[in-house]
Order: sequence, then C-alpha cells, then structure tokens
Amino acid sequence: MIVSSTSPMDGSLAALRAFLAAGPAALVEVIEARGSTPRERGAWMLVSADTILGTIGGGQLEFMAIDEARRMLRGGDAGSVDQEATKLSVPLGPEIGQCCGGKVGLSVRIAGAAARRSLLARAAQDDAARPHVHVFGGGHVGTALAAALRLLPVRTIVVESRSEALLGMPGDVETRLTAVPEEVVRAAAPGSAFLVLTHDHALDFLIVAEALRRADAAYVGMIGSMTKKATFRSWYFRNGGGTEQAFARLVSPIGGGAVRDKRPSVIAALAAAEVMTALTAHGSPAGAMPGGSGASAASRHG
Repeated sequence: MIVSSTSPMDGSLAALRAFLAAGPAALVEVIEARGSTPRERGAWMLVSADTILGTIGGGQLEFMAIDEARRMLRGGDAGSVDQEATKLSVPLGPEIGQCCGGKVGLSVRIAGAAARRSLLARAAQDDAARPHVHVFGGGHVGTALAAALRLLPVRTIVVESRSEALLGMPGDVETRLTAVPEEVVRAAAPGSAFLVLTHDHALDFLIVAEALRRADAAYVGMIGSMTKKATFRSWYFRNGGGTEQAFARLVSPIGGGAVRDKRPSVIAALAAAEVMTALTAHGSPAGAMPGGSGASAASRHG
C-alpha cells in the first residue's frame, strides 16, 4: 500500500522539512525523459518506509521506483550517509502496463545529509519564487478559492476589510485585514494575480481599477455577471481613469462561461485553473513542483 503525503502543496519547504525530520528516506529523480513521459527531467519524489512526498508521475513507473527505494531503505545505513545511486531505465510501454510511449531514466539513492541540504535549498528557492495570488473577499467563493489555491504552487493571500470574514479560512492560508485593500494591490509583487470578489460592488470597482493600473499583473479577475462588468466599464472610464487597453485585461466573470454551475466550489475550481493558465502564460514559476516545472498537459499522464 502507498500512503501519500497529504500536506497542501507537498513540494513546499515546510512539507519537505516535516517529511525529512520523520526519518530515513530515499530520493527518486528523473534523470532522463525521452518522448511522451508523465514528468520532466529533474522531477523528484521522496520515499520513506510507509509514505511518499511528491510524484514522478504515478502508474507502474512510480510503483517500480517506490519498490526500489524501499529495498534500499531496508538494506543499510539510511540515516545520514549519501550512497551511490541505482540507475533505472524504463520504457513506458505495454510491458509495464503504461503506454505513454516514451522512456524514463531514474536515479534512486538514500537521501543522506548532502542530498537533504540540496533538497531543502531547492525547496526554499521554489518557495521564494512562487507567484502571489491575492483573493479580495472572504465570503463563500473566497473561502472556496483559498481551499483550491492552497493545493497549488502559489502564495495565496486573502484580503478582507471584515475580521469575521477571515475566521473560516484554512489555517495555512495567509490572510490580511485592512481597511484599504487597494494598498495591498499597490504593494503586491510583480507578476501577481488579483481575484476580486468582495461583499461590496463599489469596493470591487476600486480594487479592480487599482489592479488594472498594474501593467505587470499576470491576471485581474472580478466575480459577477456581464451586467456588472458593463457597469464597471462605465464607472471605470468615467471615474477610474480607465483605458480600453487596460479594460481589455479584465477577466469577468471569473472562471469562464462554459460551465454555468454557480456553486462556490465549482467557481473556485474554474477560477483557480484560469489563474494557473494566466500565471504560466505570464512566465511565472507557478508550474514548479517537486523537481521542477510541471509537465505539459499533453504528456502529463502515463
């Protein structure tokens, strides 16, 4: 049986520290990826006696790697010594019941002291490089968005002017209480994403107008109907110093119109996907997972 780590965004520095502190582990890395493969060169996962952290793509390839890693853990000094790696070359064909068609080379070794230091340094670098996603509004959709985004390689900040609206947020999501949310927009890191869904349409308009002034923003989205968007447009050009070029960057409604389900969890899932697409197009490192950037949709599944 494989028990996977359930920590949110399991490539994070905090999750990695906790995993390594729990005891001996083996490191599995993709060192070659030819043709269609479930993960890219540089992807990695950690394996302990009873759990894993990260993934090299799942399927029989991953089962084989886990078996080899646990064989190594049972076979010697798995505490702090860096040992020579075992190399595996695996064609992804019907022989292993995985028909991607490519070929993967793996390195499997005990995660000794040097490997652990290297992994922690890489994770710290990845954490620092994560794009910021600001969610303005802690209502039903805002809470659902926080829950969806916490699983992704982004730094999520929920911004509210009402303290009680932040009480239901997941404990590991950053929150910010402020009477002037627009100041958060002005202070945000370059390449940030802004999702605006407060309890007050007038406040939404002020925040969106400020976000559209950020030419470096990866995404600016506002919840609501096409009527709300039209009302905002009229206000924006009359009172917000708006231009057609800036207005064209606004995504509203968020999550697209293909799915008409208005339940908060559905809107959150669609909007989170929309934000990740925008961050990737903007060139942010949002695809960074354990071992590097995520595989393309065309080759992610084995």
